[in-house]
Amino acid sequence: MSKTTPNINAGICCLLLGTLALSLSDAAVKSLDGRYNALQILFLRSAVALPLVTALALSLGGRWTLRTRQLNLHAWRGLLNVVGACAFYQGLVHLQLAETTAIAYAAPVFVVLLSAWLLKEKLDIYRTIAVALGFTGVLIIVRPGSSAFQLASIYPLITALTYACMMVSARRIDAGHSFPTLMFYSVLPQVVFSIVLMPWLWQPVAGGDWISIFAIGIFSTLGVSLISQGFRLAPASVVAPFDYSGLLWATFFGWLVWDELPDEYSYIGAVLIIAAGLTGALRKKA
Repeated sequence: MSKTTPNINAGICCLLLGTLALSLSDAAVKSLDGRYNALQILFLRSAVALPLVTALALSLGGRWTLRTRQLNLHAWRGLLNVVGACAFYQGLVHLQLAETTAIAYAAPVFVVLLSAWLLKEKLDIYRTIAVALGFTGVLIIVRPGSSAFQLASIYPLITALTYACMMVSARRIDAGHSFPTLMFYSVLPQVVFSIVLMPWLWQPVAGGDWISIFAIGIFSTLGVSLISQGFRLAPASVVAPFDYSGLLWATFFGWLVWDELPDEYSYIGAVLIIAAGLTGALRKKA
């Protein structure tokens, strides 16, 4: 047995658990049924997460962990995160959980296109096939021009685009940044940007909804942490395909809680989007 196998297995387990945690967070958002503005949900989520992330950073590296010379970059990525999360949450109000998740998983397609445009990375045969499969999958799910089309499908597409911008911009982050530092500066800007509009958007939170709010904050933070750790422990080409287990969880929770089942076109589109991601993984192995 290879000495690296335990790390690879641990990385896969972290990613699978992290994906489950994020799916639980998304289900908790959908359970609020649009009773609160998406930005307020984001603010509450980040307000719950910030003390946890700060405590983790301080316990692992002390106050030096919270220092950075890239505040502008972190602020830009934080703004993208706010826009993407709010768009996704808004999509959950109007669309099925599985449908919203599937469209958002088109992010790798935008990563390829942005990398080619901004970073001048070559569009080889693998990348070209991935883009074609991904866009075809999204078009099948969204079906523009048909009676099944919903304007709300734009929301998870915005999420996919902003997430891709975050991933591309991550290449400019100082390699010396520790994992707790990255976590802290992913949560802090969310609080800063979202709190600005709270005086105009705030609605009192009903007592029972606080359970969902805390679930969103805890599961989203846990999910991002576990997925990030998974990519640290094992090669991205090995663990990345397991990220698509989120589509299975979204379908399961949608059926279990809201009796939602995607139609056959959504299944076909989701398969093509997954195929696009796997094609990218194969390119990394080649």
